[in-house]
Amino acid sequence: MNKKTFRYYYWLFLEFGKKYSRLILMSFFIGFISLIGFLSISPYLKLIFNKQEIIGLVGNYNFSNLPEEIMTKVSNGLININEKGGIVPVLANSWEVKDQGKQYRFYLKNNLLWNDDKKFTASDINYQFSDVKIKVIDKNVLDFYLNKPLGIFPTYLSKPLIRAPLIGIAGFYKLGKYKIINGSLVDLTLIPNTKDLITIKYKFYSNESDLVIAYKKGEINKMTLTKKSVADTFLNWKNSQITKSVDYTRLLTLFFNNKEKIFSNKDLKNSFSMMMDYQKLSDYGEIARGPVPPTSWAYNPNLKSNVYDIDTATKIIKNETGSTESAQLNLLTSYDYYDVADSLAGEIKKTGLKVDINMISYERPDKFDLLLVFWKVPQDPDQYYFWDSTQQEGNISNYNNVKIDKLLEEGRSTINIEERNKIYQEFQKIIQDDPPALFLYYPYVYTIKRK
Repeated sequence: MNKKTFRYYYWLFLEFGKKYSRLILMSFFIGFISLIGFLSISPYLKLIFNKQEIIGLVGNYNFSNLPEEIMTKVSNGLININEKGGIVPVLANSWEVKDQGKQYRFYLKNNLLWNDDKKFTASDINYQFSDVKIKVIDKNVLDFYLNKPLGIFPTYLSKPLIRAPLIGIAGFYKLGKYKIINGSLVDLTLIPNTKDLITIKYKFYSNESDLVIAYKKGEINKMTLTKKSVADTFLNWKNSQITKSVDYTRLLTLFFNNKEKIFSNKDLKNSFSMMMDYQKLSDYGEIARGPVPPTSWAYNPNLKSNVYDIDTATKIIKNETGSTESAQLNLLTSYDYYDVADSLAGEIKKTGLKVDINMISYERPDKFDLLLVFWKVPQDPDQYYFWDSTQQEGNISNYNNVKIDKLLEEGRSTINIEERNKIYQEFQKIIQDDPPALFLYYPYVYTIKRK
């Protein structure tokens, strides 16, 4: 470029700058503000455009009764229980036992923050215990006072701590947008706290039929079903995959009313285990051997398997009840389990006993002979609330066994895992010999997910 041409462009540039200086400055200012604004909203844009998993759930939920799978994603408890039953500190740093086991002092970790960046202190602990007093010592120390010693008390502190509406501590996710209609959640979004996780959106439906329709319409891309027949309708969907698993948190159980004469006889109770056609039941789930699931560290693998033997069961019934027995057994269940109840009733009738099936609501029934429902299995093998004879509210089968009472008391008063394991091994053997109920199966569940 020669000097003449250079001077030409130089003066052209100066004249252009003078003429459009205001426009140039304004454009620069707008661009700068836009850049700052973009950087500010980029996390929200990421939420909108990022791939997200949309999961459908059945149930009527609000922020006070959310499913555990949501709670555990956003927060933690003071402790956690590992697969071997060991107690691992999470939000707590350590603890000590005082006053012969009636006082527990917990020391919290330093510099913990809620998901909204508010500092977490001991006064934020909101566990609700009817018979435990909580006293805050300072911002990182608090005491729990028990009416009587309880060796396994720390296991009750594994529940995630939540502040309204759904603010947790040190979770993998935090609450995003949500929608509530008439007091019930319609949908809820969880935003990941780490880059390697994707956003999760939950949509809630009143029943399984609505859930399936939502999946077919593309409203959700993942759901879990309890009925194999419904899950099988998606076998030929090329864009979907079906995963079968076992839900060990629920156990279909046939409770006996042990106050009734027929169930005061151990031989008669054991004859009912021979009336169950386990081959048929295995279509619905994994057959159980007792009240402790095989996933538990305290599970006894040496328990005997129940055997279907209707002929022997019939002989026991005739020998123990005699020809004068004409009582009508009242079998209560809900509509969801009617097919299984009808099958069980058919087997029981083969022995000469009479059975009448009646439907119940979700409230606990006052009177029954047999009650077929899903029982929520506790994570810890401590089942004092369900089988100890003093527990009128939880012991719905009116079970009374002195040996079981003693073992349950020892099990919850002992903190050593090896000792607890021995206690619960014996507990399972005795409860199989003198059953308060028949523990039938852990249900299969079917997860349908778009590929």
